[in-house]
Amino acid sequence: MNPCSEPLRLRRLGCRAYAPVFDAMRAFTEARHADTLDELWQVEHPPVFTQGLAGKAEHLLAPGDIPVIRVDRGGQVTYHGPGQVVIYCLLDVRRLGLSVRGLVTALEQAVIELLAAYGVTAQARPNAPGVYVDDAKVASLGLRLRQGRSYHGLSLNVDMDLEPFTRINPCGYPGLRVTQLRDLGVSLTPVTVAEELLSMLGRQFGYLTFSYIEGLP
Repeated sequence: MNPCSEPLRLRRLGCRAYAPVFDAMRAFTEARHADTLDELWQVEHPPVFTQGLAGKAEHLLAPGDIPVIRVDRGGQVTYHGPGQVVIYCLLDVRRLGLSVRGLVTALEQAVIELLAAYGVTAQARPNAPGVYVDDAKVASLGLRLRQGRSYHGLSLNVDMDLEPFTRINPCGYPGLRVTQLRDLGVSLTPVTVAEELLSMLGRQFGYLTFSYIEGLP
């Protein structure tokens, strides 16, 4: 991949409800044109389950008082909540010269490299997107492409309450164990993890420079 001369925009959103961010991602993707700069959006959500396009009701075991939102990404059901780093990838995948598989691999590789820097060995699985440490999932992926442009992205569990994952079959896999950086012996705040992961993702996509912005478009 050739280095990108334009900066990658890193948009910090803080803690925001899921639905307005979802709507903004779709609007951004719909409105972008050939010269629109790529962006990564970093956000933390209040507790929410999101159910992908292929989502099956049987994977929602006992959501209780946590809302369930149907969304247009691939995959099944996952959980977002405080203490989790969520990064949405608003990218012109075609312009970057990436295939869908290449995009998924870049996301997984950035997380694997981040964990390796703290002495944790992680891996991807060919038929189950995401990042795993032994048999437990630490990061989930879900993407949507429209006309060669991506939205949605990845979530990395840092320092959170994992109990809500027991209320679902994570990503459609009954009994799948879920872990987080804190339980792997990595004591970092979500803010620190997000900063490191954003730069690692940027490099995976061929970006050399970054510009920071705050708030939704």
